[in-house]
Amino acid sequence: MKTRYSFKSLAIFVLAIAQLMLALDYTIIYVTLPSIGQDLHFTASSLQWVVSAYSLIFGGFLLIGGRMSDVLGRRRMFMIAMALFGLGSLAGGFAPNGMTLILARGLQGLGGALLSPATLSLIMSNFEEGPERNRALGIWSTMGGVGMSLGLLLGGFLTSYSGWAATFYVNVPVAVIVLILTPFVLAESRISSSQQRHFDLSGAISVTAGMILVVYYLIQGPEEGWTAASTLIPGIAGVILLVLFAIIERRTANPLMPFKLLKNRSFSGAVMTAVIFSASFGSLYYFLTIYLQQVLHYTAIQSGLSFLPLTISAFLGAKLVNRLLSATGMAGTIGIGMALGAAGFLLLMPISANGSFWGIMPGIILAGLGQAIVFTTMFIAAGTEMEPAYQGVASALVSTGQQIGGSIGLAVILAVITAGLGPGHGMDAGSPADLNHALHWAFGMNMVLALAGIVVSVVWFNKRRASSPAASIQMNER
Repeated sequence: MKTRYSFKSLAIFVLAIAQLMLALDYTIIYVTLPSIGQDLHFTASSLQWVVSAYSLIFGGFLLIGGRMSDVLGRRRMFMIAMALFGLGSLAGGFAPNGMTLILARGLQGLGGALLSPATLSLIMSNFEEGPERNRALGIWSTMGGVGMSLGLLLGGFLTSYSGWAATFYVNVPVAVIVLILTPFVLAESRISSSQQRHFDLSGAISVTAGMILVVYYLIQGPEEGWTAASTLIPGIAGVILLVLFAIIERRTANPLMPFKLLKNRSFSGAVMTAVIFSASFGSLYYFLTIYLQQVLHYTAIQSGLSFLPLTISAFLGAKLVNRLLSATGMAGTIGIGMALGAAGFLLLMPISANGSFWGIMPGIILAGLGQAIVFTTMFIAAGTEMEPAYQGVASALVSTGQQIGGSIGLAVILAVITAGLGPGHGMDAGSPADLNHALHWAFGMNMVLALAGIVVSVVWFNKRRASSPAASIQMNER
């Protein structure tokens, strides 16, 4: 029993480290952008592609990455993805020019798109349903919050003392350690039926190309204009390709994404929750970083330290999930998490241009608790009564909901700020007072979105099933 527990601990360690690395890379890059732009001679407009290249490939390949995990083997895809992410990181650190760095970021994005669904699938297949698996998901989700906070702190430290290349190199030894441990601590899992292992090539091409174009529109829209030909045409083409994908999936015998998955109310509710979660909680780090660095003029290291209470509260929130599921069911747990987030955003709304870290601490503690509860529970919901053949693609769909929700949510919030305050008073405003005023609106919108998440939790999830603790945490091996 002790040996089995040790292997389980090593398994969740490996999977949690993978999540930590992905989350860390998400925020660490923002701290390094000024140094990268100066050293590699990026223009102000081209520098955004250091971030966008990753997001574009990551969003575009998530669904195909999930299906490849189901078909080719989840542990195998986990290792391939980790190797790609490590190679992309190594190439990024050695990049002699801007184009090489952008290509390296694209390779990191591909690794991330394959890694995310494979990691979640391995949690489902390596941990028994119920408290054991929920605990593993709690640790995995908490590492996401730790990674985002640590990224801000580590990015500032490494850039200041070692240079921006060190923020890429830090991923390489982690990837090597994970690759060495994986064959020993994680069991392989894949579809056994030869018919189910058929790969829908036309569906894969149409959805990947469509997602890339739609994500491109969401990335470039705020920069070039939502109705500019350079963004609108790719966006329309992306929608057409996604419609084509839907037609293909309805006609093929072995679809990449069977639409019957959406008949599972727990799963479809999880996708909707992921969209709202990312639209509200997902922009918290962005807006808090603006407040800390551009309003309060904190250094990158000081900003990173300021996020530690949020990380600690996320740890606590993840530990509450099993108890909340038993007491209130799926709908109640997600509703409580969203309510805590809404309360946190409400406390952040009165921030002052002359404030301090202590003024935001109550709000970020509540938001951290809510964030961990919702994030963990929505993936538990996604696994409820899911067919074994679609474990990876189901995980990828929830992650895609996050990706799209985050992009749309941020765009909507910024548009509301601009419309409400007028030109010259948005996030690009020069004075701390104007930025602070814009942030009031931003946190207010976050609160409204979190409240909408409560409505979804109450209306969408099956009330009869949610009332049963055993059923609410049911996640069949898929």
